[in-house]
Order: sequence, then structure tokens, then C-alpha cells
Amino acid sequence: MSDRRTFITGGSGFVGTILLSVLPANRICIFGRRDLVIPNANFVKGEIQPDTQYLTAFNNVDVVIHLAARVHIMNDFTSNPLAEFRAVNTEGTLNLARQAAEAGVKRFIFLSSIKVNGESTSGRQPFSAFDVRSPEDAYGQSKSEAEEQLLALGKETGMEIVIIRPPLVYGEGVKANFASLMRLVGKGFPLPFRAINQNKRSLVSVYNLVDLIKVCIDHPKAANQVFLVSDDDDMSTSRMVALMAKVQGKANLSLPVPVWCFKLAGKLFKKEAVVDRLVGSLQLDIEHTKKTLDWVPPYTVEHGFKLAAKKALK
Repeated sequence: MSDRRTFITGGSGFVGTILLSVLPANRICIFGRRDLVIPNANFVKGEIQPDTQYLTAFNNVDVVIHLAARVHIMNDFTSNPLAEFRAVNTEGTLNLARQAAEAGVKRFIFLSSIKVNGESTSGRQPFSAFDVRSPEDAYGQSKSEAEEQLLALGKETGMEIVIIRPPLVYGEGVKANFASLMRLVGKGFPLPFRAINQNKRSLVSVYNLVDLIKVCIDHPKAANQVFLVSDDDDMSTSRMVALMAKVQGKANLSLPVPVWCFKLAGKLFKKEAVVDRLVGSLQLDIEHTKKTLDWVPPYTVEHGFKLAAKKALK
């Protein structure tokens, strides 16, 4: 276990909660909007904003793990979504990082997103850490700009930058579409996904993601690198639904509706992007991560699905 003193943002979030459970409390300082009562840990209340002053929060801190973000929203009706995302994800991140560098922090670990690479790998090779950034929405653009500016700051100040780009993260307490699908499968609803068996999608359990973050705290070869992360077990939509049924002890009632039906519906209702997330592929090539850090995901997909199912029906 690392003895580096670590400053963590987003500690009350989905990833942060698991990360805090595996780090020594007496070596962490948590920054966030909500009070967290963790014995022996320090807590600083605040928000990630372009003008936030961290004052003495970085005293004796070796590593910053920046998890907090304005998260991706499927239907964002704000007047200027990009400005809203930039304020937190880009400007807020750079403000945090610059003050960390000035305080002598040695390493800054930034949880980014695979949306920096793009939205789909249908008809192309899996995304890699060396691809040109190609975000397609405001959230991805804000993360992409943060990455670029962080790497420039690292060159300017000498602070080591580590960037991690996960795909969909799941596990106990996961919300949104993954949890909704898990509930539908658990309630025995027949779903029309059995024929969607040729696509491939990379996922990452929160337990594998946290394990990689832990490795990046200390590993000397992590410095100034971009890492893609997944469970290294890409799944079709059909297999994902079947596994959701299995871990909940349910019959797989998925129906074989042809893929062309989904694509036609997408065109008719102008929902092509939504349909591609269902029938298309989004794969990550994590060979660079595995070879550079001598790391393999320690937990199986089934392990993560079982834990995700624990709260899905509650």
C-alpha cells in the first residue's frame, strides 16, 4: 500500500466511494461538496470552480487524484452546455492542477473519459491511447481540453500528469441506463436484444478502475501517460443482457429482433446516435496500459455484474 499522502476530489461519488475504501484513511485528504465522516481522514469542503482557492489543503500532499466533474448528461437543456462543462471540467481542473503544482505536488491523476476519443468504433479499429482526440459532444470536448492543458502544465512545471480514460463504469450503486437495464432484466421483462450479438462494447467495473488508479499513484512509468482502461472482456449487447439475467438467477427472455429494425427505427425517429449505442461498437485497446504498468484487470465482468445487481432492484 502506498504511503504517499493523497488529495482526492469527488470522494462521495461512485468511483470515489470505492477508492476511499481501499486507501489508508490517515494518508488522504478529501475535497468535496458534501461532508464525509471517515475516521482519520481530513476533509475540506468546497467545489471545483475556476476561482476556488485551495489555500493550505495541499500541505504535505504528494498526489492529487481528480475524480470530480460535471458529468455527461444525455438530455442537457442548458443554454450553453459547453460553457457549463468547461467551467468545471476544464477551467476548474486547470485551476486545481496549477495550485497543486505551485504547492509542490508531485503527481496529478486525472479521471477523463473515452469520449475524448469519440463515440463509436463501429467500422473501425478499437480506440487507443495514441489516437488523435476526437470528441463529439460538449462533455467530451471539455475533458479533451483539460487533458491537453494538463499535459502542457506538466511540461511547464515538472508535475507528473497521469490521464485515465474509462468507458462506461459499473458496479454496486451504478445508476442511469445500466441500472435501468439490470432492473428490467431482473423483473423478467422480455427484451428485444438477442440478435444484437455481433457488436462489441468495452466496459470497466469500478473495482478494476480503482485498482488501476491505485497502481498509478506510485508506478514510475505512469508519469505523463494516457491510459485507456476496461475489463479487457468486450461484450455484445446480447451477451450483456444474458449475463445480467444469469447473475440475478433469471431466465434470459431476450427476443431476436433483427438489428436492421433498430437501425430503421433510429432513422425514422432521428435517434441514430441512441441506436448506435445499442447496436454499435465501442472498443478500447488497453495493451499500452497493460504493458506499461504490468497490469491486468483483477476482477471479472461477472464479479462486477453480481455486485451491480445487488442494489439494482432496491
